[in-house]
Amino acid sequence: MREVAIVAFGQSDHRRDTAEISEVEMLMPVLHQVLDAVGLRAGEIDFTCSGSCDYLAGRAFSFTMTLDGVGAWPPISESHVEMDGAWALYEAWTRLLTGEAETALVYSYGKSSPGDLREVLTRQLDPYYVAPLWPDSVSLAALQAQALLDAEDTGADERALAGVAARSRTAAEGNPHAQLTGSPPPEALLEDPYVVRPLRRHDCPPVGDGAAAVVLAAGDTARRLCRRPAWIRGIDHRTEAHSLGVRDLTRSPSTRLAAERAGAFEAPVDLAELHAPFTSQELILRRELRLGEGVRVNPSGGALAANPLMAAGLIRLGEAAAAIHRGAADRALAHATSGPCLQQNLVAVLEGDDT
Repeated sequence: MREVAIVAFGQSDHRRDTAEISEVEMLMPVLHQVLDAVGLRAGEIDFTCSGSCDYLAGRAFSFTMTLDGVGAWPPISESHVEMDGAWALYEAWTRLLTGEAETALVYSYGKSSPGDLREVLTRQLDPYYVAPLWPDSVSLAALQAQALLDAEDTGADERALAGVAARSRTAAEGNPHAQLTGSPPPEALLEDPYVVRPLRRHDCPPVGDGAAAVVLAAGDTARRLCRRPAWIRGIDHRTEAHSLGVRDLTRSPSTRLAAERAGAFEAPVDLAELHAPFTSQELILRRELRLGEGVRVNPSGGALAANPLMAAGLIRLGEAAAAIHRGAADRALAHATSGPCLQQNLVAVLEGDDT
C-alpha cells in the first residue's frame, strides 16, 4: 500500500471568544503556518479537504467562506465533510492512496462562542425520539459517566475522574495553544459543586473557538518535505448505534474495532492523543485501546485543555504527528470522536521512519 504521512501541523491559540475576527481570519494564519513549514503555496497542493459545522455558523454552506480564503480560483480539487477535521483527513488519506494526489491540505475550524453549544448539539440527536426532549451534551455525558461509576467491572470513581482532569490540565502548561492550563490536586477539585451529577466543571471541556490544519504527502514527496514524516500506518473509523438506549455506555466497541483495523494492537505505542471531551470518556477509551500505565496519554492536555468543536479531533492527530516530527515518540496512537457519548470514533496509528 502506498505510504502517506502527516508532514506539517499547525493550530490557532484556542480562546473562549473570538468575536472580533471571522472564521476566515482565525483560519488563515494556521494555513500559512503549515504551508510555510513545507515550503509550498496553496496552488501547489493537489487536494484540499475541510471539516466544519453549519450549525455553529448559523448558515448553510458556511465552509465556502473559508474556501475563498484558501483560494478556489483557478479551480482546485476540493471536498468538505460536515464532521470533525479528522474525518476530512481520512478522506484526503484515501485520495492519496489512490495515486490521484501527492499532497493534500486538510483543515477544520469551529466557533462555538456565538451560541449556546449545549443547545446546538441537541440537533445531532435522533430527531424522532431524543432531540424533541432537548437533552444537552453535558447531561448526556453525565448519564454515561454515572453508568461508568455504577458498573462493577470498571473500578472508576469520582476521584479517578478528577485525577484525569488534574493530569490533563497540568500537562497543558507546556502547550502554548491551550485554552485552560494548570489544576489544583484532585482532592481540591472534588470540593467543587456538580454541573450535572456526577460531572463537575473540571470534568467538562472548555467551550471555545479554534482552528487546525495539516499537510499530507505520499512517499518520497513526504520525505522531501519533512525531515521525519509521521507515517499513517493504519486508520479506521466506526460508529455506534444511533439510539443511546440500545448501547452499553460504559463501553466503546466502535473504538476497539477501529483500533483493531488500524493495527493499534500489533505493537506498543509510546504516546496516545485521545479525543475525550469528558474525563469519564478517557477512562472508557483507555480500556478499549488497552493503554497501559507506560503510555503517555494526552501530553498536550487533550480536549480538557482546548476543545474547539470540529477541530479537536484533527488536533489529536496533529499533536501525535508533531511528537513524531520532533522525535518525542516513535509510534503514536491518535483518536477522534464525534456525536454524543463517543458515538463515532476514528483511530489512527502513526510511526516515524526508524520505527
